[in-house]
Amino acid sequence: MAVAEGGMEPTACQWAPRLCGTWLRLFVHVANTAFGQICLLPFLIRLNNFSLMRSLDIHEDPTFIPEVAAEVTEDKSEAKSTSDVIEQLIDGRSDSASNGFSFKGIKDYLDCYRSGKLTPSQVAKNIIATLEDCDKSTPPLRAIVQWDQEQIMLMAEASTVRYRNKCTLSYLDGIPVCLKEEFKVVPYHQRVGTVYLGTEPETEDATVAKKLREAGAIIIGVSNMHELGTGTTGCNPNRYHKIPRNPYKPNHFTGGSSSGSAAAVAAGLCPVAIGTDGGGSVRIPASFCGVVGLKGTFGRISCHGSLPLSYSTVSVGPICTSVADAAIVYSILAEPDPLYPYGLKQPKATLSDMCASDLKGLKLGVDWTFFKACDAEILSICEKAVEHLQSLGASVVELSLPEMEEVRVAHVICILSEMRDFLQPDFNKHFQEMNLDTRANLALASQFTALDYITANRQRTRSMRFLREIFTTVNCILTPGRNADDSFSRRFMQLGNFTGIPGLVVPIGYSAAGLPISFQVMGKWWDEAVLLRIGLKLEEFRCQTKKPSIYYDVLA
Repeated sequence: MAVAEGGMEPTACQWAPRLCGTWLRLFVHVANTAFGQICLLPFLIRLNNFSLMRSLDIHEDPTFIPEVAAEVTEDKSEAKSTSDVIEQLIDGRSDSASNGFSFKGIKDYLDCYRSGKLTPSQVAKNIIATLEDCDKSTPPLRAIVQWDQEQIMLMAEASTVRYRNKCTLSYLDGIPVCLKEEFKVVPYHQRVGTVYLGTEPETEDATVAKKLREAGAIIIGVSNMHELGTGTTGCNPNRYHKIPRNPYKPNHFTGGSSSGSAAAVAAGLCPVAIGTDGGGSVRIPASFCGVVGLKGTFGRISCHGSLPLSYSTVSVGPICTSVADAAIVYSILAEPDPLYPYGLKQPKATLSDMCASDLKGLKLGVDWTFFKACDAEILSICEKAVEHLQSLGASVVELSLPEMEEVRVAHVICILSEMRDFLQPDFNKHFQEMNLDTRANLALASQFTALDYITANRQRTRSMRFLREIFTTVNCILTPGRNADDSFSRRFMQLGNFTGIPGLVVPIGYSAAGLPISFQVMGKWWDEAVLLRIGLKLEEFRCQTKKPSIYYDVLA
């Protein structure tokens, strides 16, 4: 029987216990025994509704890669160039001191360099001192896990000369950045959160690292991550990484898997970081750490040089101090890469209408049933954010996102099956060197069959068709950016990864406990510009930015 248009409600018996220590070790041991494979894991598959695909009769052909052809649109000659928009964004940012605390962003660095107040070399020395200090603190921040003083100073001194000679390379010249350890970055080890990968230093950069160097950015190191990207807490206790701390609440998770990238930006180590997002892995840590995270359309930014853990769900994106900074980084990184097979026919990345004074003409889609599936405190502020967008001229269109339970299950099947396939040699050879939760996730992945995987990709075809229809009536889809229960924050993120649409999270407030609350905007394929336009207005809604309890001002 084919599934109904409305989809299925999330199962009420999803089992997501928080195991640690002896109980986690025991569970992982049993899961990888014959009893675990024959009895325990199949039971968990049924309990979490992961067997759902086996009960569906879907006739659509499977879509294994969510790559979508660009729409042919007329070129607007009156539209501002991207460089003009960026100049307007930089000029339009309010003064840091005018409204209490604010993160130091790209504008603040450029002002210091252009005025001669500071040079990139002086800032680099401050960063090096900060990197030395933050891992001596109690507890250590553990945002940046590999860095090299000589490399940092070489890039900073070259940038200083360019500023002196007035021949800078881009808006990112002299801007400190870090990249997730999943990327190849010379001369660091591509450990991908493990203790066994990356035994030799890299001799070639990933495409995004190369583009950042060409833009003049100062790469301050590679950042911590959840081991092999298999989780969204960011917790990685192995000897090379240790647990990164949330700068707002050091005893709370950073979110993951791009944990160190978000923590580095929130703690002031750099205004820009690069992560990868296969199941919310840019947007979840950005939400948890109170900064901005952008997941581009599938294929928009090259993944060449990152470990291909899940080829159909992962997109690259920036984590930044502001929407304006995310737009700047996006404009530099988003273009076809002959070394990466997806996104070769993408439309030119633009920032059209991003600085419009209002949101008139935009239609914002909200599935209120899905939207309200979060904590009451988060829901209250997110509803007010929707009202704020309406007050700027946007109209809210109530809609239904079909088959979201099917999307949840199909996404889990796709990402875990692809990870298990890629990591099968590692699972056999380095099992004892993996973290316990990684072993558990990969053991669970072994339960999925070829039939599960093909049916999940048939579901992808359906879900992408539903979205095409939805985007004929609305410009974007709104959801909360997180839930109070960290383990269920991924539910808002999976649609973007499964279908390849872009998503942006923006902090809009704080809980009573002082934790950031974020809001997500998702758009149609290749339309990141509308997300950034709405994101700017969401920043206006946030009445204040609270200073993280761990924060370093490297421009002081």
